[in-house]
Amino acid sequence: MNYAIFRSEPIMTTNDLAQIGSHNQREKKAYKSNLDIRIEDSYKNIQLVPLNYKYVKRFHELTKEYEKQHNEKMKMERKERQRTYTQMVNHSRNCVADELLFTASPKFFDNMSEEDIMKWANTCMEFVYNDLGYTKEQILHATIHLDEKSPHIHCVVVPLVKKLDKRTNTERWTISKKQYIKDKIHLSQLQDKYHERLVDEGFDLERGIKGNNREHLKTKELKKTTHYYENKIQIINKNLDKAINDLNEKMKTTKNTIFDKEYIKVKRETFNSMDNVINETKKIVEFQPKIEQLFSEVNTFTKSHQTLEKENSNLKREVKSLVTRNQNLTAENNKLKNYIDIILEAIKKFFRKILQFGNEYAKDETAIEVKDYYDNEDFDMEDVIKISRSTTKQDGLFDYVNAPDYLKDRIKDYDKFEKDKEDYEISL
Repeated sequence: MNYAIFRSEPIMTTNDLAQIGSHNQREKKAYKSNLDIRIEDSYKNIQLVPLNYKYVKRFHELTKEYEKQHNEKMKMERKERQRTYTQMVNHSRNCVADELLFTASPKFFDNMSEEDIMKWANTCMEFVYNDLGYTKEQILHATIHLDEKSPHIHCVVVPLVKKLDKRTNTERWTISKKQYIKDKIHLSQLQDKYHERLVDEGFDLERGIKGNNREHLKTKELKKTTHYYENKIQIINKNLDKAINDLNEKMKTTKNTIFDKEYIKVKRETFNSMDNVINETKKIVEFQPKIEQLFSEVNTFTKSHQTLEKENSNLKREVKSLVTRNQNLTAENNKLKNYIDIILEAIKKFFRKILQFGNEYAKDETAIEVKDYYDNEDFDMEDVIKISRSTTKQDGLFDYVNAPDYLKDRIKDYDKFEKDKEDYEISL
């Protein structure tokens, strides 16, 4: 049974991005010693979205408007709070890029032509464009690796988006993977869609196992397990070679045998040697598929474990940074909150005076401002009621914030009380 496989692995820092770029582009000589990579076949790798220079350089090129926005913001910050663009994206809770991995069970690619591989790869890229929603401009690099055990696609994307900032009512750049893959539930739905696309194109694949929560082994344990089975295979092969050699020697020294239609007569020692060869051969035949499957799973576990280790390291660094920043910002935030509260109270009083004593044009403009402050959640319903009560803009603003009708009557009673109170004080 062959499975369709699609994974998403966040890239948290530009340093991680550089390392992944070196791997995907086969830049390091060290890959010559990597047993998983047949460096002599690297020329067969296919560039789906080509890249002729470093990942990090391309990242800065794609996000130059975001970088410009950040630099403009830093001009308004105090010197001790200023950070470079690279420092900002590396310490962000979001990733700098996302690596999309596409592959299938190794047997799926057996005897598959390059044309069929390209058909599968194009289906994967259609999924990236049409289902995930990425544009070609957001793709840093996409390549098919044909120099490893199973063909697979590395597609590195930058989830750069423009979002509305409600506070400033302006659009601002940001990097947000959640705009494309919201959570684990959404990822599972996307994996369903990916499988459907492949089936629609005629590929005989099963959907990958849902909710696969198998615990990842430690790297040392993985290597230990791999070495164990490699040694076991070597022992079986040695025994097989020895049995064959013994058989050949005995066949040379065996006297002429008697052949008949019913039976063949051979020496017992020779028969035993032949029997050993048969048994060892059976062991190899039976054991080989299990070993291949195990190696494939070990390889998958290793990559997943490395990814988790990387994410854990990034999270630890992020937590440490956030603790320090939180300590510095807490006191400052409290001061700023008090300042904002004082300013907002002054604005409320100012708007109230204009609605009471301003001309019609000023009242109209002030009513619009009150609505904007309400939309940005700087004012609540109570604030709008206090600002507009007993003015010509009361009914319109009450309706805008969906104030209950009974409040209008209560306001009228309150105003009457205030007027009576004022007349009484004047009479005294």
